[in-house]
Amino acid sequence: MATVSLEAIKKSFGSTDVIHGVDIDIKDGEFIVIVGPSGCGKSTLLRMVAGLETVTSGEVRIDGNRVNDLEPMDRDIAMVFQNYALYPHMSVFDNMAYGLKIAGTPKSEIVERVDVAAKLLQLEPYLKRRPRELSGGQRQRVAMGRAIVRKPSVFLFDEPLSNLDAKLRVQMRLEIKQLQKRLGVTSLYVTHDQVEAMTLADRMIVMNGGVADQIGAPLEVYANPATEFVAGFIGSPPTNFLKTDLASVATPGASTLGVRPEHLRLTTDPAPMSGTVLYSEALGAETLVHLKLVDETLVTVRQNATDPLPDEGKTVGLLWDARDQMLFDAQGRRCASDAA
Repeated sequence: MATVSLEAIKKSFGSTDVIHGVDIDIKDGEFIVIVGPSGCGKSTLLRMVAGLETVTSGEVRIDGNRVNDLEPMDRDIAMVFQNYALYPHMSVFDNMAYGLKIAGTPKSEIVERVDVAAKLLQLEPYLKRRPRELSGGQRQRVAMGRAIVRKPSVFLFDEPLSNLDAKLRVQMRLEIKQLQKRLGVTSLYVTHDQVEAMTLADRMIVMNGGVADQIGAPLEVYANPATEFVAGFIGSPPTNFLKTDLASVATPGASTLGVRPEHLRLTTDPAPMSGTVLYSEALGAETLVHLKLVDETLVTVRQNATDPLPDEGKTVGLLWDARDQMLFDAQGRRCASDAA
């Protein structure tokens, strides 16, 4: 087990800066998810912790020790990749045991470690099979087993579920969370999927253009986003953004108002703001109603499936509680007078 500290981490490729200074202290046993859209720098940040990318400036510390100049094999980390990276000609047992064999681990200890990991991951019936004889989820378990047998201080996951179908991703998400809690190993997990981030993380780092826009517990970030980007990225459907003048909000310094779809209500009574219903999506327990405002802004309202469904083309009013709105300045930062 170990702590991990990133101190003013920056990364440049030539004259192009891709990571602009990230600071975080990760506690022993904590599960940190690095989340953001493609190209935001999340995988680059993880690879610097792994030693697969050099650090331009700043320091990476594992259990208090500076590791900037250490090779990946000397950092006591294990990494699980998106593509599994299994040896196709080897059995499941040999794939899981390979790193231990290379390290000169005694045969009896290798068998013991692989057996423990196989039992933990429900891979015991498949130890003699080749990867081609396994499902995607089973291959991912083998990749995780290969990391577990090494007994590392830190697990690093780089979008490990991206190749799985939606149903299997949900199942594997739960398994990874339970496994990490059982083992208690400090973990950093990269994903572009904000649902994965919300469900897996003890804390998450929301990356935006090489900057950590916000670091915090999932529900804290969801309830109190620090920037317009975070408010729009975390949450599905995303936050609606309105011009403050259209919404009749006159807070000094505020240029954009954000309201989540579940905080909006439709009314047939006169209201300060109205829109035209474009279409509705019935999703079973809930319905998403999509509207267009007078300035062409598109708005989504989430309502219960039992609520009255407005007709397409109808003009309806929009209401929300002031306590649920979020105000952002022209730079996209949360207004100080509004932030909780």
